Parts: sequence; structure tokens; C-alpha cells
Amino acid sequence: MHREPSWLLPEQWSTSAPEVDRIFNFLCAMSAVLFVGITATVLVLVWRYRRRPGVRAAPTGHNLPLEIAWTLTPVFLLALVFHWGARGYVDLTVAPADALEIRVRARKWAWDFEYPNGDHETNSLHVPINRPIRLVLSSDDVIHSFFVPAFRIKRDAVPGMYSTMWFQATQLGTVQVYCAEYCGAAELPIRDDHGDETFPGHSSMLANIVVVTEDRYQRLFDRCGCGELGGLTPSAMGEQIYRSSQCYTCHSVDGTPGTGPTWLHMAAHPVKLTDGTYVEVDANYIRESILNPQAKVVRGFQPIMPTYRGSLNDRQIDALVAYMQSLQ
Repeated sequence: MHREPSWLLPEQWSTSAPEVDRIFNFLCAMSAVLFVGITATVLVLVWRYRRRPGVRAAPTGHNLPLEIAWTLTPVFLLALVFHWGARGYVDLTVAPADALEIRVRARKWAWDFEYPNGDHETNSLHVPINRPIRLVLSSDDVIHSFFVPAFRIKRDAVPGMYSTMWFQATQLGTVQVYCAEYCGAAELPIRDDHGDETFPGHSSMLANIVVVTEDRYQRLFDRCGCGELGGLTPSAMGEQIYRSSQCYTCHSVDGTPGTGPTWLHMAAHPVKLTDGTYVEVDANYIRESILNPQAKVVRGFQPIMPTYRGSLNDRQIDALVAYMQSLQ
């Protein structure tokens, strides 16, 4: 449904935008009412208790009902806002099970988008309308922040870890992506096609999300990719790395016990560690175990796995994560 922008917010382009706007408008209205009420009360009290000749000031005394009222009323308002905001945060964080997953890598000063078939686009993302899209973000250098005002979504891309967000577009067209975390600027200028010098940096880290029909998306990306993964899907590339890096010498994929835990049915399940605690085998745990395998060792296994830091790049680690997650 098409909606014109309000005086403070841009047009709504996603299913989550109306709920975010309702919370925002409620906070604005509550702030306006409180501002007017508090200001009016202060002015009335200033006039009533102004200094007058022959009148001696005296304490007003204790008013228990009034103190209870101004204590409990904000508590109820804060509880309402907290519940409303927490519910909205969870809704924006937990993507539907059938969401289309797209990998997002941030770097100075561009966004790289990787589709499920292995294709890549830089600073441009095509998504189908009325379909949930789950973004898995990371950064190659410093903290960036993926911000789409029209969708009312924002999430940091942090080096060394994964973060996720999702949206479902409701209109055809193009919306703007910004980096909402200052990430520096180039010291030397570059020349564009017209010979003009520009300094790339945080303010130029922009991208477009192009919302297309489902048929258009199928024609664009439901085919074998030809990007940096050599025409393979991330999970297929991960299977190749599993063999080429000889991960199979310690980790089976058929449930057979080995020197290390089997990868079959391991992803998205909790495992018990040597210290007795449990950890969910999500993308961040898998990445940490590849780069720092001694940090959280599964109970029943020896801490003998070597680090693959420097041996595998981020794209290869992502492929291994995708392969492990496919072994369900």
C-alpha cells in the first residue's frame, strides 16, 4: 500500500514500517503532552507562589497521593513503551523461516551483496516484493551500519562477527541505503569519468535496494551464479573447502564419531562445552571455532584443532558456515 511521508518520517516501504511509526508517533505525542503539562504546571506554580510583600514563605507540606501519582504514572508509561519496543525489536530480529537469505559484506566504502546462487552485486541489491528477506551482515574492516529509512531498519556490521536483520518490501521501486556509523574517509582523492576529484568515504557509502516482481527476480538470480564463488552456491563452495582444507580428517558429515565433533545436525543446536556451559552452534560460534578453536571446546574432545586464521578468508568461512547449516 502506498503511503505519503509524514512531516517527520519518510514513506513506508516495508511491513515493519507501520509498527515502528506507531511507536514513534506515540512517543512524540506523549512527549508533547508532558511538555505542555509540565510547563503549564510550572507557570501556574511560579505565579501562585510568587514573592509578595508581607507574605512569609512556608513549606507546603507532604502530599502522599500526589507523590504516588507522579511515581506510578511514569512507571506505567515506561513499562508500556518497553513492552512495545521489545516486541517490535524481537519482530525485527527474528526472520520468518521461509525468508530469502542474502549475505552483506561492508568495507570502506561499499556494500557487497551475495545472493544464494553465488552471484554478487556491489552497492545494489535486488529483492522480490512481498517476500521476507534476511540479511546476514559482517564487515571487512571497521564498524559500519546498514540503515534503510524507508524500511525502518538499521543494524551494525561488525568486524569478526555476524549480525542479522530482515524486511519485507511492500512497494516496487528503489530505496536508499546509508551507512549510519562514521567509518572514515580517504586521504587521497580519486578521479571520476569526467576528471573531477572526489574523496570517497563515509558520506559516499551508499547503496540502492531495488524492489522487483517475483518473476523479475527469478529471471535475474535463479540461475547458476558466475561470481567469485566460481558458479557455486555458498554451501556447495563450503563442501569443496571442507575437502580441500581436509576438515574431513577430524569432522565427519554423516554422524560418524571422529577426532572432532561431527557436522551432521550440529548447526543450530546447543552443545555442551568442557566448562559445563552450553552454547548455540550459530554462525558466530562456527566462525569463532574456525579462527580461535581453543576458545570454546566441545566436551568429550581434545583442544587440538589448529587455527585457520590467515588460511581462510571471510568468504571461505562464510561458505563453510553455509555448508554446516545445510547438514540438517
